Amino acid sequence: MSRLNGPNSRIIFASKTAYEGLQVDSGEDSEEEQHTTDVDKNTVQESVTQEPTKMSKSAIKRAQRLARLEQKQLQKELKAQLKRAGSEALSEESISSSTPIYESATVQHDQALLPVELSSTAPLPTTDAPDIAVPIQQNGAAHQTAHSLLSSSEASRSIRVQASLDPPSTLFDSQEARAQVALPASKENGSTVASKTVSLTTSNQDTEKSKKRQNALTRTLWTFIMIGGFIVLLLLGHAYMILLVMLCQTLVYREVTALFSLKTATPQSQDSEPVKGKDPWSKTLNWYFFAVTNYFLYGESIIYYFKHVVFADANLLPFATNHRMISFTLYTIGFMGFVMSLQRGYLKQQFSLFCWVHMSLLLIVVSSHFIVNNILEGLIWFWVPASLVICNDIFAYIWGVTIGRTPLIKLSPKKTVEGFVGAFISTVVFGVLWGSYFMRFDYMICPVHDLGVSAWSSTHCTPNPVFISKTLDLWSPLSTFLSTLTGQSIKTISYVPYQLHLFILSCFASLVAPFGGFFASGFKRAFNIKDFGHSIPGHGGMTDRMDCQFLMGVFTYVYYSSLIRVHQVTVGGILQTVVSGLTVEQQLELIRDLKSYLEGQGVSVA
Repeated sequence: MSRLNGPNSRIIFASKTAYEGLQVDSGEDSEEEQHTTDVDKNTVQESVTQEPTKMSKSAIKRAQRLARLEQKQLQKELKAQLKRAGSEALSEESISSSTPIYESATVQHDQALLPVELSSTAPLPTTDAPDIAVPIQQNGAAHQTAHSLLSSSEASRSIRVQASLDPPSTLFDSQEARAQVALPASKENGSTVASKTVSLTTSNQDTEKSKKRQNALTRTLWTFIMIGGFIVLLLLGHAYMILLVMLCQTLVYREVTALFSLKTATPQSQDSEPVKGKDPWSKTLNWYFFAVTNYFLYGESIIYYFKHVVFADANLLPFATNHRMISFTLYTIGFMGFVMSLQRGYLKQQFSLFCWVHMSLLLIVVSSHFIVNNILEGLIWFWVPASLVICNDIFAYIWGVTIGRTPLIKLSPKKTVEGFVGAFISTVVFGVLWGSYFMRFDYMICPVHDLGVSAWSSTHCTPNPVFISKTLDLWSPLSTFLSTLTGQSIKTISYVPYQLHLFILSCFASLVAPFGGFFASGFKRAFNIKDFGHSIPGHGGMTDRMDCQFLMGVFTYVYYSSLIRVHQVTVGGILQTVVSGLTVEQQLELIRDLKSYLEGQGVSVA
């Protein structure tokens, strides 16, 4: 929409001095100025055609009055066009009080005169004049384009006019927006600018797609690397799996505690000294508590599962019998070190960090301790639950991308109800089949007695009753129906109790364990971060991969120890009782009695 109609066009010739003296005011013209308008126009036209080298003050004033008249005429034309367009959002008061059409005018030319044409109907000239960028503002539902066309066949420089109906403070915020509203000086230039804008948008889209494709390839590659490494460590034995869990928990602990730093804390009082160098709550104390907690928890596991080794070794016996006292003493030392590091002005931040470290130890190290216990109870209690979490994550992504439409939770906008339900069904089917296959191997189901055992070692044990097949008598009507349907007599059905436990584990892995991921998502939003770290290319930090595994590992241990574990008398348990509950004389008496019993059974004791 142009601002002037054809009949109202004016061709004005002005010298450089005339443009330098041109000052556009937004005030109203007086009656005297309105009566002398026609005379001033003719006088200015006659004066500028003679190429004067200087202009008098009166000529400059007349040029200024002429400019104000042109501005007023433009405002009237814009107002009429707004009314014709049916826009009532822009009132007469807002138009009259708006910033002048010509906010600034810069004219550069050679000795030749520069003709300036203000036209609304003339076609865009195909000259070498530059594009004129005019910001477009929106007021209500009204959109107006203020277009000033400056052209010359003899001009060798450029004229740039910036105009706006709204205050000049409302400018475009990006170069892309400026490019979209730039008004070309010619059709050719307009098509060039449009093509450049389209090509820029296309280039950005191609770059974004290329980044997503590269990230997907990197993520897929490292997924297979992690799965392959996981399988290799599984075949190497229990000790390597324990080392893997310890490595994962160390990386997770480092990523989580790194989110808190006292160096960026604001002191609470003005008399406090700024933090320089090491924090009063230093990393040394963080890792000290981490080491003490691991010593206590893993010591408990070693003493419980390797009693026959620990209590039979005189060098390890003092540590085994006084393990808890030693652990508490080490913790007390760390606590005293923390109190001594307190600094006035940072007390609130230091106690917050103290609480956060203990919460991290509870959520990360304690959970890892339960996962290690699952390994020691039998690799199948670690391998299958971890596989269920991975399976659920993969199928949730596949179903979500394929048919996902309904958002599931606000903390994770990409999670969908369809993906959640589809992953549940897929995980249950996968879990029953996957677990049923691995329960056939003694290497997977036997509790650990020797950390040197691997997949190539000969492993035998008395299996847990849940791995022993049982027979269930079918209900008579159901038996008759199945016999008629298959043409064979079916009165019983064989099953393994472990398959029922697999169903429960699969349900937990698909319905509850994902909330560990949602918890981590909320935690990242609280700290305004995308990932916890960059430990794994394409996946973020280790915390991003272990958030659901911790919750699944704790549930598996609680479920196994409560419903599945069989408490039996073991040599290690008896040895622990003998060592810790009998005196030396009583132990010697026990040996003599046991030797006499064995010889009576025909067993030779050296």
